[in-house]
Amino acid sequence: MPQRPRAAIVGIAGPRLAAEEIALFRAAPPLGAILFARNIRDPEQLRGLTADLRDLLGAGAPILVDQEGGRVARLRPPHWPEFAPAAAFTGGPAEAAQANAALLGLACAGVGFDVVCAPVLDLRLPGAHDIIGDRSFGEDPAEVARLGLATVEGLQQAGCIPVIKHIPGHGRALADSHLELPRVTAGTEALALDCAPFAALADAGAWAMTAHILYEALDAERPATLSPRVIAEVIRRAIGFDGVLVSDDLCMKALRGEAGALAAASIAAGCDLVLHCNGVLAETAAALAGCPALSEEAESRLADARAATRARRRPLDPGRLAAARDAWLVPVA
Repeated sequence: MPQRPRAAIVGIAGPRLAAEEIALFRAAPPLGAILFARNIRDPEQLRGLTADLRDLLGAGAPILVDQEGGRVARLRPPHWPEFAPAAAFTGGPAEAAQANAALLGLACAGVGFDVVCAPVLDLRLPGAHDIIGDRSFGEDPAEVARLGLATVEGLQQAGCIPVIKHIPGHGRALADSHLELPRVTAGTEALALDCAPFAALADAGAWAMTAHILYEALDAERPATLSPRVIAEVIRRAIGFDGVLVSDDLCMKALRGEAGALAAASIAAGCDLVLHCNGVLAETAAALAGCPALSEEAESRLADARAATRARRRPLDPGRLAAARDAWLVPVA
């Protein structure tokens, strides 16, 4: 009987699976993988790598990519078009953002990705750290929700599961969580504005990625990723999100601790899955050793997300999509 996968999405070191990675994933299989620029050379190589990962992990293994457009993009010229950041669509018609997301989704699906880590639903707020910046659709929660929903629907039309991020909101952070733990001191009334776009998209069929941020008004001791209180009372209850909840990358310096312990703590706090992205074999092995098996509840949520994307998938005409987008947006490539 095959092993139940660990509740983890992991990175690999290079453009092909190493023998040591194959052995590790056979012994302690992750649910899926996430790929970065270090893993990508050209479309043929990438299609081969995603196929090899699914041969190893199973045909249904999710393979993720961060492909927002703008600064955060793993598929880049000359092999793929350049996509504009979210801010380029602020104030524009939802059809333009939806068409752009569908084109982006087609590019991802064409090389074997089925989960795209986008859109960002964080607010772009004055004085905050610019790690979000133009990755956001703006300061107005309603505008972020409007264009975020259009982006989710465009990705789903292309056959990709979206991941909304970074729940319950990264926009007030004054530090980059890649480098340190941000502490947000805003009260619950202000934080409710940050949560609003996520609440508006709670039933859209997307996954959601947690924020490695400590919100003093919600949990003065633990960042959202590790906080049972934030996950149960804010993400699940107040926001109403009942989909797949995946941690942000456990390798980020906002979190301190050994990889396996962090994986276990994230799942215990209420995450369905954890991300461990750096591809360092020993650290990946530790994360998998500490990570519990995928729960039945998480498996059900994964099935629901796949079903939502299947229901919205449709034949797409790239020429018409580009025309709909470019009627608003001057093309960047």
